[in-house]
This record gives sequence, C-alpha cells and structure tokens, in this order.
Amino acid sequence: MSARPLAIFGGTFDPIHIGHLRAAWEASEALDAEVRIVPAKIPPHRPQPVASATERAAMLRAALVGQGRLALDLRELEREGPSYTFDTLTSLRAEIGDQRPLVLLIGADAFAGLSEWHRWRELFDLAHMCVLTRPAQIPAMPDALAAEVASRTVDDIARLRGDPAGCVLNMVVSALGISATRIRALLADGREPRWLVPQAVLDDPALLRPYRGAGGKP
Repeated sequence: MSARPLAIFGGTFDPIHIGHLRAAWEASEALDAEVRIVPAKIPPHRPQPVASATERAAMLRAALVGQGRLALDLRELEREGPSYTFDTLTSLRAEIGDQRPLVLLIGADAFAGLSEWHRWRELFDLAHMCVLTRPAQIPAMPDALAAEVASRTVDDIARLRGDPAGCVLNMVVSALGISATRIRALLADGREPRWLVPQAVLDDPALLRPYRGAGGKP
C-alpha cells in the first residue's frame, strides 16, 4: 500500500489570499495528500515581502483555523539566509525518509522559471512536481527545463503516490485570478479586499495593517 504523500506549497503569502488556499485545497483533495503551507523568509527570485515573517505567519495561522487538510510549516521563516526550495525539500526528506512521496506544489509561471532556481535539477531527486495550472494555460519552458521534464511528465495521479519523487504532473485548478499585488494596492488606498482574503484575516484589523497606507503599495 502506497504512503500518503506529503505536499508543500510555498510562497511569500504577502498577504495570503483565497486563490492560494483554493489551489492548495484542490491539490490536497486530488492527491489525497497532507499539504503544508511554507512561507518564505527571503525569496531568492522575487521582491522581498512587505509584511514581516511574524506578520505573515500570523495571517496564515488565522487563515488555516477550522480545517484539517492544510497545515502551516515555518521552517523557512526559522532558517537563516535565502529560502531555497532545495534546502526545504532536503530537510523534509530527512524527516520523512526515502520512501514517502514528497510533492512540491508549484504554479505554472514559477515552474517555467525553475531552471533558474538553486540546484534545480536535484529537486527532482527529492520530490515530485505538481504544476498548478489554469484552464488553457500552457507555460513556455526554456530548453533545459523542457528536456528535463520530457521523460518525467505523467498523467496519472497514482504515480505521485506510488513513487517517492521524480515525476511531473500538470493539475488544472480553479482560475480565481486573485493577485496579492492587487490586494496590497487596495489596502494602500484604504479599500477593503473583501472576498479576496480569508474572512478570519479580514476580521482582525491588525493582520492587514502592514499594507495600509503608503507602505502597502506595490
């Protein structure tokens, strides 16, 4: 009997919004996986977050209350230096052993830039890649990544449960089209991002305070 996969979903979550949570939830259901939300402390390939690590962790804790599928993992916030996915997957693999399936949930746009990531080829030795796409979205990939992915792409979700690592699966998730940049802009302008962020985050004015006023503008 195959082990239940452990999947991780990383990002800055600056702030966490409904699109993030819906994608992670759908992947958890489809893979029958334990999913951990892993906020980055110092993302190597994008601007640094507006909210601090402590503030973003507080938002995530509030957003994840009352459900059992998604959990919070703070290992990147607690680690010094850039938040390299290679380091995160290595630490998780050391915890769960060699045989349990480990899955990196990654958006299609981010996946298209994977060949620029730290030790990117070794990521396939540590985990599967589940590429979260929107309907009709076909990400363009550089040649090196396309060549690496060609022999790894699978259509059967069961492959991600039967093997510990190495496969690439494209998974279509709901296209909610919600942008953290847009949410920060709304808050900077004194507007309310209702229906865009989790209600528990909206209900606590202190959680969104980092984005209000000029400091929240993208």
